[in-house]
Amino acid sequence: MPKTPFTSPLNTQPSVKFLLILLASCLVLRFISLGLYPLMDTTEARYGEMARIMFETGNWITPMFDYNVPFWGKPPIFTWLSGLGFSLFGINEFAARVPHLIVGFGTIWLVYMLAKDKFQSTNMGLFSAALLASTFSYILLSGAVMTDTALTFSITLSMVSFWQAWKHLNSNHGKHWGYLFFIGLALGMLSKGPLAIVLIGISLTVWLMPNGRWKKLWHALPWGYGTLLFIVIAAPWYAIAEYKTPGFLDYFIVGEHIKRFIVSSWQGDLYGSAHERARGTIWIYAFTAMLPWSPLLIWQWIRSIKEGKDTEENTDGFGSFLLLWLLSPLLFFSFSGNILASYVMPAMPATALLLVHLHSERPLPNWLYKIGFITPLLLIILISALNLEWVHPRSQNQILTLWKQQPEAIQNDLFYLHKRPFSGQYYSSGKAKQRLANLNAWLPSQHQSFFIVQSKNDSTVYPEWMCEERGKTIKEILLLCQKL
Repeated sequence: MPKTPFTSPLNTQPSVKFLLILLASCLVLRFISLGLYPLMDTTEARYGEMARIMFETGNWITPMFDYNVPFWGKPPIFTWLSGLGFSLFGINEFAARVPHLIVGFGTIWLVYMLAKDKFQSTNMGLFSAALLASTFSYILLSGAVMTDTALTFSITLSMVSFWQAWKHLNSNHGKHWGYLFFIGLALGMLSKGPLAIVLIGISLTVWLMPNGRWKKLWHALPWGYGTLLFIVIAAPWYAIAEYKTPGFLDYFIVGEHIKRFIVSSWQGDLYGSAHERARGTIWIYAFTAMLPWSPLLIWQWIRSIKEGKDTEENTDGFGSFLLLWLLSPLLFFSFSGNILASYVMPAMPATALLLVHLHSERPLPNWLYKIGFITPLLLIILISALNLEWVHPRSQNQILTLWKQQPEAIQNDLFYLHKRPFSGQYYSSGKAKQRLANLNAWLPSQHQSFFIVQSKNDSTVYPEWMCEERGKTIKEILLLCQKL
């Protein structure tokens, strides 16, 4: 017989007070931290600069890698989010990050709603939300300028909507959730492309196969109008983007979604180098990213095996639904040699929900969940270290703050010798240009005085120019060079 709603005594769950304190401390601290440290190289500064160029130029269709250099690597939601922040709050770190954090909060809210509805308990909803918010990598990445936060929200919206549509089959309530499922797919296409559909498809296909569940699939979702809704939301941008910069679809669909994942030595990346890792590294990333909860998840799994049980244990398949949601990105990226730790992020909502589900079956001592307070503590330590420069942040903000203070900064050129970091472009508002170590390639044609940033250990001399130090940091030095 189907299980009755969760009615475990309150002493088998963390208290509402505890969960609210843990949830609020993670969310409030992360919100406060957004403007306390610079955009970091390479990911944050690169995407932040694309959003800044989009905001400056008014081109809201094609993200730009540099002025007049289209970026075909990702759809535009990440730039739309930060660009919106710039529109509301000006160009600063808080403005760049806060829209992404709000999207991350949206994912937490979806997790809360699903758990609350499933277990018929507000406490269990708070339990799930607090676990997700206190997953260190989740709350940290949610406040970063990157693509994975919007992707995670999109996948979570589709997975939560599918479950609700499935449970409320043939009702108006279920149909409304069905439309949200297709909206989630469309947002995923605008967040990171077909990858969203692939990850959702893997988990749902495997889950639907047993017990003839697939037979109800046609009736669970509004396929006709839902597909039309998906096309109306997602297709126009792809069509306009290809029209504006022909070649986008070939690079993005074939290169980014096929070659990147099956060719470990893929050299087709136009915007950097591929992140080549050993196959299966995603599992190491997953264990680390899901801390402090990954040991508890493994321990609960071991307990299930010892008792001869599995995650299902109920007829509605909720446990296996969550497990496959969690495993989908890990299995997919197991075959990829080009990955980042942030690729685990779409699995984190399922991790929090699965932990709560397993707790409802086999409660653990409540004191174990106090380890969640490690996350706000680590946030305080990390942000303090960056803000107070206990560690040197990977950002050009400090050296360029010194550059902005120079009276000659407005009228003279700004160069980086050897390599211009993305944060150098962002914090100079696009003014900084790269110059090669081969001085003959550019110095003879330089007639205007210029600032140049180079390593403190660099002994390059500029013939026929008098250069004086105008500032320095731990690693760089700022020179002003004037013609003799």
